[in-house]
Amino acid sequence: MSDETNRLTQLEEIIAHQTKTIEELSDQLAEQWKVVEQTRAKLDRLTERFLSLEEQSLEAPAITRPPHY
Repeated sequence: MSDETNRLTQLEEIIAHQTKTIEELSDQLAEQWKVVEQTRAKLDRLTERFLSLEEQSLEAPAITRPPHY
């Protein structure tokens, strides 16, 4: 094999490895994005629930005299 053919083969191997790595990273990024979206949705639901409970707690019962008065 000539030096040029050997060099070309090495470059093709490097490109194949980099392509595989990029695809793996892309898959991992897509998976992480799904997790982020799920977490964001949960946070939105919890925020709504917290605000609802906070509104309910603001409605304090009327102050009445204790029975012993």
